[in-house]
Amino acid sequence: MSVTETPAALPVLKRVRPRQGLVLVLVCAAQAMVGLDVAIVNVALPSMQRDLGVGQGSLQWVVVAYGLLLGGFLLAGGRTADLLGRRRVLLAGLGLFTVASLLAGVAQNAGLLITARGLQGLGGALITPAALSLLAVTFREGPQRNRALGIFGAVGGVAGTAGVVASGLMADGPGWRWSFFINVPAGLVLIALAAACLAADKPGDRSERPDVAAAGTVTGGLLAFVYALHHGSTHGWTSAMTLVWFLAAGALMTVFVWIETRSPAPLVPASALRNRTLAAANLTALFAFGAFFSFIFLASLLMQQELGYSPTKTGLAWLATTLTVFVAPFAAGGIAAAVGVRRLLVAGLLLLAGGMVWLVRVPADAGYLTDLLPAFLLAGLGFGLCVPSLHIGALSGVTESESGLASGLIETVSEIGGAAGVAAVSTVLVAGTGLDGFQTAFAAIGILAGLAAITAATGFRRDA
Repeated sequence: MSVTETPAALPVLKRVRPRQGLVLVLVCAAQAMVGLDVAIVNVALPSMQRDLGVGQGSLQWVVVAYGLLLGGFLLAGGRTADLLGRRRVLLAGLGLFTVASLLAGVAQNAGLLITARGLQGLGGALITPAALSLLAVTFREGPQRNRALGIFGAVGGVAGTAGVVASGLMADGPGWRWSFFINVPAGLVLIALAAACLAADKPGDRSERPDVAAAGTVTGGLLAFVYALHHGSTHGWTSAMTLVWFLAAGALMTVFVWIETRSPAPLVPASALRNRTLAAANLTALFAFGAFFSFIFLASLLMQQELGYSPTKTGLAWLATTLTVFVAPFAAGGIAAAVGVRRLLVAGLLLLAGGMVWLVRVPADAGYLTDLLPAFLLAGLGFGLCVPSLHIGALSGVTESESGLASGLIETVSEIGGAAGVAAVSTVLVAGTGLDGFQTAFAAIGILAGLAAITAATGFRRDA
């Protein structure tokens, strides 16, 4: 899809109708809550370990359970929003996420905390595709949609890094439980707004029945794959259980494809698979999110393990990236209209790669202003330009009845890319020693960003 527009069409948000503005605020706030909880526990993990008296093996599941359920159920959540109604699915996701957050905040043992985190992930898997799909069907015009997706991308992109900042402040402030408690009033407000402001789902939105067999196999395959990545990064890629989980994932995905070829109402229609822009956006997102999530993971470890930063200082160090990721997408929609999604993606990914090249040379006595800040700004700017561009690409040429599927698909690939990237970079880091290991791992992230740039350059049409 060509997104070239005249400059006069760019300030479209000034012409947004009140109802559209309410939808935009609502879906962005819902997505912020989901994105924030991806990283909000990272810096607070030591505090949780002390308070609950759990071992390192159980502690890692506080992070893994959320990402596992979120990544595994996003595709099913997106198609469910198409078939059962976007408003209905959004409300269900918000309700589940809010209750799960309360359970996590009051948990007195690791079992309840991990279970609550998994339920948060499941709620998020309903919220995110429903929210993005609502945005797509509310903003139908090209310039308006691009700007709205730019704002959605700004909120989604900043949420992950903001989670790291919030995690450090909570851990050194009121305590880690408030990382979850803050979701409760926010969730209740969003539920009330969604119930009052969103139009009821049309009967036509529920004309088809979900393919339970296809949804079950693809969800099981994604869960097995994400878990295999986690298991491989901690127990070795050639360990028996890692290979078993990869084989299980492959078997389930094979069954899913077999079911889809015979289904009269497939979970992923053939028309979506033939959409070149959608395919290119998803493959680019796989590498791009793998690079950025790995960057957050690795840089946080670098600051605390090698440079001696406290949790609060680590969190505050991320403000540069957080602010840049927040500001850049506001301009991305207009820039995409002027130069095209393809060029903007390539430029953003090269900036992200440049930030990693800068960190490859980080010294043992690194100063924040000279050795970290330039890389953090480059990475934030680059990724901030990429996120809305990927959403624009993923939703280009997609019918309204498939917008939830396209939304769920891009978010699924993004989550899996992030998990795969962190797993791969963890392996590179463990294979090295000290600062040399970090430098090699940053080089690996730079390669991921470069692969994303190549994919965008060759996968999107030149007029995209």
